[in-house]
Amino acid sequence: MIPTRRTLLAALAAVGTLASLTACGGGSDDGSGSSDASGGTYTFWDPYPQFDASSPWGKLVTECGTKAGATVKRTAYDTTDLGNKALLAAQQGNAPDVMLVDNPVVSTLVEAGILNKTSDLGLDTKSIQENIIGAGTIDDASYGVPIGANTLALYYNKKVLSAAGVDAASVKDWNSLTAALQKVKAAGKKGITFSAINTEEGSFQFLPWFWGAGGDLTELDSDKGVAALSLWKQWVDDGLAPKDVLQNTQTTSWQEFATGDYAFGENGTWQLGNADKAGFDYGVINIPAQNGGSAPVPTGGEFVTVPVQKDSGRYDVSKKIVECLTSDANLLATDTTLTYIAPTAAVQLEQVKANPKLEPWVSAVAAARGRTSGGLGSKYPTISEPMWTAVQSALSGGKSPKDALDTAQSSAGKG
Repeated sequence: MIPTRRTLLAALAAVGTLASLTACGGGSDDGSGSSDASGGTYTFWDPYPQFDASSPWGKLVTECGTKAGATVKRTAYDTTDLGNKALLAAQQGNAPDVMLVDNPVVSTLVEAGILNKTSDLGLDTKSIQENIIGAGTIDDASYGVPIGANTLALYYNKKVLSAAGVDAASVKDWNSLTAALQKVKAAGKKGITFSAINTEEGSFQFLPWFWGAGGDLTELDSDKGVAALSLWKQWVDDGLAPKDVLQNTQTTSWQEFATGDYAFGENGTWQLGNADKAGFDYGVINIPAQNGGSAPVPTGGEFVTVPVQKDSGRYDVSKKIVECLTSDANLLATDTTLTYIAPTAAVQLEQVKANPKLEPWVSAVAAARGRTSGGLGSKYPTISEPMWTAVQSALSGGKSPKDALDTAQSSAGKG
């Protein structure tokens, strides 16, 4: 079914609230999204403008087109721009043949009626880790194949912790983490840095603490949600986290951690390359849940999708392109390039063999949860924005955590 103008306009509003969470840079190509059905040319859009045609990724896209018997015309946009352009292209009847999109956008595109089910295309997703494909599953049907996943954990500076007499292995829950931060501060160093900015990045970074307290996104103002926000506020008020977390993106938060002054930095898989260049010994631990164990962390990463076309005869070649991009052999190289954790156990094992530093990240991804999972789908943006607004309000001192989340829940309920 070709989507209606009304559903597309509604979806545009939802996509506009979501921002990129991966390590992808900005910039875009203004190439046309139309496809030439008669000339064997298939259009492919992705959110990787930092990779040109000569990069391993660019070459792989070209090779997969060749193997499918087609010429691929690739266009790269930044993540938010890609979602908007996809909706507009569908409205105009010239959606790309294959499209790689940020996972929380999948449900919005599905609601707009512009993505095919993987089952209808005959794509096999049985080997994909359940929680990873869950981010692109709506009403028990998947609408794309994940190319990989990234998520959050806590990087720590071994020298800073050692000087403060803290063993990273002692951090098991919120109390032990806060105690470690207090020891670090007493030793003259800084505690923890993270991003609490008023964008999706702020929500992304808050979710492990919210979920780690047992919070439910349909009840932002529960005691569990209040506990998570109170933890962050306590850290900021006590000087265990800097006040500039309110303006920190995940990039600027990383830059703070990279100064070598901080004990901990909440950040993602995509910073591993930068961590190796930081000039100090570091380690990685899972974000602890309130009462122990690993907190659920949000899943980042993209899905390869096949948009609805007027000419369904194009789907066979599109399917071959998707299968090539997501084959085990190609996933290993691609996920290494993107610093992603592969979506299948077999490729994850190969990744850890090649780079043992990825082991804690495989564990973190195993505990990860899709932001749109649990039936939230396209409702997620109407919850996320009030949530990050509440974080800003509480950490700045404008409202108590309880009042801030009461306001957020009221706003989300109207979304």
